[in-house]
Amino acid sequence: MKKTVLALAIASVIGCTQVDNKNNDTAIKKNKPVVKEIVAEESEIKVVQDSSYVNQPKLEAITVTGSRLAGSSAHYYPQPSSAPPIVNRENYHHFDDNGVKLVNKDPVSTFSIDVDSGAYSNMRRMLNQGTIPPHDAIRVEELINYFSYNYPTPETKEQPFSISTELAASPWNADSQLLHIGIKGYDIDKSSRPASNLTFLIDVSGSMNSPDKLGLLKSSFKLMTKNLTKNDKVSIVVYAGAAGTVLEPTSGDQKSKIMQALDKLTAGGSTNGSAGIQLAYQINEDNFIKDGINRVIIATDGDVNVGTTNFEQLTEMVERKKEKGIALTTLGFGTGNYNDHLMEQLANKGNGNYAYIDTLKEANKVLINEMSSTLMTIAKDVKIQIEFNPNNVSQYRLIGYENRVLNNEDFNNDKVDAGEIGAGHTVTAIYEVILADSKGWVEPLKYQNKEVNKPYSDEIATLKVRYKQPDSDTSELIVQTVNKDQLKTETSNNFKLSAAVAGFGQMLRGGDMLNDFNYSDIEALAKQTMTDDKHGYRGEFLQLVSLAKSLTSQQANNVE
Repeated sequence: MKKTVLALAIASVIGCTQVDNKNNDTAIKKNKPVVKEIVAEESEIKVVQDSSYVNQPKLEAITVTGSRLAGSSAHYYPQPSSAPPIVNRENYHHFDDNGVKLVNKDPVSTFSIDVDSGAYSNMRRMLNQGTIPPHDAIRVEELINYFSYNYPTPETKEQPFSISTELAASPWNADSQLLHIGIKGYDIDKSSRPASNLTFLIDVSGSMNSPDKLGLLKSSFKLMTKNLTKNDKVSIVVYAGAAGTVLEPTSGDQKSKIMQALDKLTAGGSTNGSAGIQLAYQINEDNFIKDGINRVIIATDGDVNVGTTNFEQLTEMVERKKEKGIALTTLGFGTGNYNDHLMEQLANKGNGNYAYIDTLKEANKVLINEMSSTLMTIAKDVKIQIEFNPNNVSQYRLIGYENRVLNNEDFNNDKVDAGEIGAGHTVTAIYEVILADSKGWVEPLKYQNKEVNKPYSDEIATLKVRYKQPDSDTSELIVQTVNKDQLKTETSNNFKLSAAVAGFGQMLRGGDMLNDFNYSDIEALAKQTMTDDKHGYRGEFLQLVSLAKSLTSQQANNVE
């Protein structure tokens, strides 16, 4: 019979006493038996009294109430709880915030754009569950880019996006300014969307067996199916211990057939994600639509445990597949074992985008309201590079985009991968800058040349954006300058909302650079932008800020 001695810390048995020093007669004085050990023998637990104590009362029995042991037979049989204990195995990649750069030493900053929004909805899920998200779950740029901003829309797809800049005082630092860079993708009417070849790759392993996983997944894909047309084709591949096709390529107007295939899905078994990825890409390639949308949509909790489970091998596999002209969308579901790092990086390496689906409302946002931007790429490998003028800017820091930072030499290298923009997408990046005549985070360098370069004396920075057309391997370049006369005292709603969200993201990551700026300040700033809230996302943001404030206060009180 297997025998396990349980930790004596468990023995807070009502009617029992633990004594460390056997010369101590506390137990006898209190008329309580002394526990020597608690032993688990298969389904039976025994409490052994310490016989070295004389005249101690006999322990008649113990029972269990919840997680407590209570004293009244020689044995106790644990009562099964209503649910097994939850072990949190969620996976987030650790990264440090971008540091402060001195313009005299590092005048150039280069990064890839990011249109993902998964970190925002995942953060919302955790706050709504009463938990402050771990720092590594917060990618500030994904919080900012969850929202659409009212940037000018390009009139033609020849240059597939517009670029806007705005410079104004930082709401959290009296000595700094925020430089906002806004990109707006060329938009198309839904009726003009090209024909689509979509492969739904659905995880049906045992870990997906819950309403917030496979249940929500089915409802989400049904929403999307209702908006498909006869020009679209859908195939469904599933994977658990092995991968298989449950729906051969089917016209989008056969909605009943597609939904029936979704309804039949059940969860069970292990998770062979690599086999599913290979099969999904193969089916999509076999049904490739020239000049159309060809995309694999992976829906999973990311808990891959058989087949190719190595993180680098999985991302390399997706990176190879994109060369076939097939894009990727990753949709994350569920809690407890969610692999955010894998989902975000698969989309990053696969010329795609990443969203986390925590509610049917979020599925409607990603797969219906933003269907064109989710599915249709209008520019790929989009990189941003900014050179600051040391005569006017002394220091800067990029807020967010930590895992999208590129080497400066990568900007002109067309072989270096970067992010994609979908139709109608907006992308926002924010630099916090210290002007040359202001107090910065770092003491100014003593021996640097301070001569004024007169031809560029009014320029704050030069902004460069490099991108490729979806069907091209050669990049194109856009160059703009940011001048001192752009510095504003009155800011746009775009500026206020993105600054509020950036502040919120930084607060959730610890708020080291925010001085006394707090949740109430974030609320006050965001409230000024409520006039344009068609889908209620901004109002919901205010609720999340209020919730985070309450949870943080509660957490602080518990620590005290």
